[in-house]
Amino acid sequence: MENTIKIFIYIHAFFGGLGLITGIGSIVERKGNLNHKRLGKWFTWSMIISSVISLVVARMPNHINNFLFLIGIFTIYMVLAGNRALTFKSTKKTEANLIDKMVSGVMVVCGLFMLGFGINGLVHGYSQSILFVFFGAFGIFLPYGDYKLFSKTLENRKLWLITHLSRMLGALIASITAFLVAGMKYDNLWAWMIPTVLGTVYIIYWIKKVKGKLKPKTA
Repeated sequence: MENTIKIFIYIHAFFGGLGLITGIGSIVERKGNLNHKRLGKWFTWSMIISSVISLVVARMPNHINNFLFLIGIFTIYMVLAGNRALTFKSTKKTEANLIDKMVSGVMVVCGLFMLGFGINGLVHGYSQSILFVFFGAFGIFLPYGDYKLFSKTLENRKLWLITHLSRMLGALIASITAFLVAGMKYDNLWAWMIPTVLGTVYIIYWIKKVKGKLKPKTA
């Protein structure tokens, strides 16, 4: 069994590394061109495969880890929500469908579980539980942005792009964090939190840039 788990971990690490490389590549490429789209697809599938395998490993004997399991769901949500946002580019799509709602709904449930685990852990004196609270808060907040997209997509034609950029960049932040924690062995609070904090600043920068770039011209 342990050898099987090791194989899963190696496959998980391979696709995680591929996701990191293709994710960075998609940022470097000009948004919307063919290479950006191709790298985005590689990034999407790499992150999904890597995260799904992490879900399996996190439930195996002697490797059970609730935090990594929930982080895996968090990452899958980011990738799926980022890609689902693209479907709102067309004005023919006027409202969210069942898949859109399920992706966001699962994230809300996951976020609530993370907050619950975190608060319980802090009450019992486990300082590392702050990570549950930290990511749980993000997990509940992000679907609110999805709701804005679902309900106001025709009123604000910037929302699909803002949601796509923020979710895909969020997934890239997850791959960078995994590289620091698992690859570089910096398994501490700072390694888990700093990429998210810095990445959030970068996401805010892009959101502001998009809002300014897409502002309607006045006569």
